[in-house]
Amino acid sequence: MNIASVGVWMNERSAASRRTRGWNEFGGYLEELLQHRGISYRLIDSVDALMNGGFDVVVAAFADDAAGDADALHAFAERGGLVVATGNLNRLAARLGCRVAAPSEREYATVRTEDGPIGFAAEQYGGGSGASLRLRYARATPWRPIDGDAGAEAYGELPGGKLLQRFPVGGGRIDRFAVDVAWTAVALQQGDRPVFEDGIPAPDGTADVTDGVLKADDVMFMDWEQDRATTASGLPYFAYPYADWWRELFVGYLVRAAWERGLAVPFKGYWPNGVDHVAHLSHDSDFNGDDHAMTTLELLKEQGIRSTWCMLEPGYSKKIYRRAREEGHELAFHYNAVADDDGVWSEDEFHRQFRWLLDATGETKITTNKNHLTRVEGWGELFRWCEAAGIESDQTRGPSKKGNVGFLYGTSHPYFPAAWADEGNRRYNVLQVGFLTPDMNTGKWSDDAFIAPALDTVASTEGVAHFLFHQIHLHSREGVRFAYRKWAGEAKTKGFSFLTNREINDWERARRAFDVAAVDASGRPATRGGAAPNGTIVWLPVSEEARTGDESLRYGVPCRKHVL
Repeated sequence: MNIASVGVWMNERSAASRRTRGWNEFGGYLEELLQHRGISYRLIDSVDALMNGGFDVVVAAFADDAAGDADALHAFAERGGLVVATGNLNRLAARLGCRVAAPSEREYATVRTEDGPIGFAAEQYGGGSGASLRLRYARATPWRPIDGDAGAEAYGELPGGKLLQRFPVGGGRIDRFAVDVAWTAVALQQGDRPVFEDGIPAPDGTADVTDGVLKADDVMFMDWEQDRATTASGLPYFAYPYADWWRELFVGYLVRAAWERGLAVPFKGYWPNGVDHVAHLSHDSDFNGDDHAMTTLELLKEQGIRSTWCMLEPGYSKKIYRRAREEGHELAFHYNAVADDDGVWSEDEFHRQFRWLLDATGETKITTNKNHLTRVEGWGELFRWCEAAGIESDQTRGPSKKGNVGFLYGTSHPYFPAAWADEGNRRYNVLQVGFLTPDMNTGKWSDDAFIAPALDTVASTEGVAHFLFHQIHLHSREGVRFAYRKWAGEAKTKGFSFLTNREINDWERARRAFDVAAVDASGRPATRGGAAPNGTIVWLPVSEEARTGDESLRYGVPCRKHVL
């Protein structure tokens, strides 16, 4: 099969004009979904490039109907191309035999295994053949046929219409998801507004986020009543990684739709060959006792785990830092902006504390930060401060209460967050690696019954099972030590590989640094750009006729695994 030439239509001039008026245009965030899956593409910014650039598949990330973008994309499809849109191109509705229906927000789409080209998602994440998958979304603009079926195939359900419609256009096709996938991913992972006030607590009293401390979980897109399940011990947790599911549905559909047209869209494995899913352990040095640290070092040595140590001023003695480094642990930053702990939310204070950490530890490079008590204000200030300090990864997005542990932000995957309109909706150069729960068995958060369902869900999406254990609790509480050993044991049994946050960050950046450009004479992927890190997996779709029996089904498509 020939490699598909994939383009992303992004009318940046029109998007920028809207942003100057305070309007977010997150369509470009589809690039993050593509890059995280390792799908190569080229940006398209003109009609000439669209029509003469040799593209086979074009993703309509942001199209300004008033500027004629929809008409240009329709013409591209007429000439045989495939256009994939998400919640936009409304100018084309009447031309394609439909009318634009009322938008819906904060609702759910449903995909079933029988939903043809998107049914793979229900089978993979909904529980096998005959299953359905329910996905929370931020907003959708469905189309309804004016007369009959408008000649379109339609799959999946959402309030007021179908999730996916496929319209034949000349020699090509326009495939349209009603859901705005980019905005949905951003809203789930980061919330839909800045943090300026306390959040809304859980109706059942399990998560009183109205505690007078501004923090990451004061803004969330999940629903307290519809998006939580309970552990075997009866404690609630957010159970559904919707952002991961939407990414897989979108990129998987792209791979499958191209394959149906005899074209291959190669994509990368999330982890090095031999690593199926990752377990990550971090600690926050609250109370800063050397005895807490020594106990933690012994427990880590006992289980053979290397972890990430987020250091809060005034920190530990130098002998602790020396031993932690010698035993392979990562020294990281724990910025304190909590007023009750003498912290201040300001850029100057962030950098002052960061300079203290460099001096105290003797480190010349700190990769990771996690804010004390997940303290956050606004939207992007923290990420800008991290960029300025050379901090490449942040772990602040996690739960603070017993009732909001789990997949609070819809993901267990690392991602680069989006900026607000005032910064052009760019992506920050700070990899977010959120955590699922703080210390279990303290009574303040969940208990160890959370471990099994959390690990199973992370494994199903090939993500990161990031658990936080404070050194003070590992030192002083037997129940926390029990939970730590149980987490480590179950993760090992389920085939997790343990990485520090620095290793996660370095891997994610390295695997994004090259493209799969072609297939060489031997049938292996050929790369361009940066060097592929050793162990990188590339999945290459093959035709039914070319199957040899060594392929695996990915997104319902036979794919051959190549290790670079």
